[in-house]
Amino acid sequence: MEQSTLQDLFALEGKVAVVTGATGVLGGEMARSLARCGARVAVLGRREEKAHRVAGEIEAAGGQSLALPADVLDNDQLAGARDTLLERWGRMDILVNAAGGNVPDATLTDDVGVFDLPEKALRQVMDLNFFGTLLPCQVFGAAMIEGPDDPAGSIVNISSMSASRTLTNVVGYSAAKAAVDNFTRWLAVELARTYGPGLRVNAIAPGFFIGEQNRDLLLDEDGSPSQRGQTIIEHTPAGRFGEPEELAGTLIWLCSRSAAFVNGIVVPVDGGFSAFSGV
Repeated sequence: MEQSTLQDLFALEGKVAVVTGATGVLGGEMARSLARCGARVAVLGRREEKAHRVAGEIEAAGGQSLALPADVLDNDQLAGARDTLLERWGRMDILVNAAGGNVPDATLTDDVGVFDLPEKALRQVMDLNFFGTLLPCQVFGAAMIEGPDDPAGSIVNISSMSASRTLTNVVGYSAAKAAVDNFTRWLAVELARTYGPGLRVNAIAPGFFIGEQNRDLLLDEDGSPSQRGQTIIEHTPAGRFGEPEELAGTLIWLCSRSAAFVNGIVVPVDGGFSAFSGV
């Protein structure tokens, strides 16, 4: 193909995107990546100050952005954010569900075994990751089908290596992300069959990236890999942790016309971790 044709396939000019969890390290980089490709990006997160900061960074770089302070587990707040978005830009094309994370009490420790895990913590991590994906899909997905005879849009959920590979200790988080994988495939089928093939749902499963929540787990105080971090690197053929911007290519592909026939998949971006048996 000619270069101009390829540029058109991957361009996002005129598109309107919402990124939940955009105040975090990975979510923020995803929001900035979409903006660099021409999308107007709404930054949705619980921390209002950080949402405005990320939106300001996008605008300072020449993009268009809107801060939407909201909790992904509060339907009323999500509906209010959707209404603000539609009032500002009048359409909805892309939803990236980057909100999520682990809950320490839903993780095994030397003192807490599998039979001792508190129900409250397990429900909390399931809410944050699974319902924190499902509810935005309902609220913002409904906006994608309004108006046009042939609705179109791309939903990208964020999964994890722990959804498909057994990682020790993180039982609650693993179960919640496995639910996200299943929901991604189910919703892809449901939307395409009910509303047409223009609506697509896929997921990205990042490997190991340093973020706010896992920094103390993967790195020692001096910045070198912890024992667990070193084990992960040894089982990653790339031999290192990922950089947040390395998620951008897969994200832009899934959101653009170049992936028009891609639906219901979970794409690992993991430096080969999921391909390696460790032997």
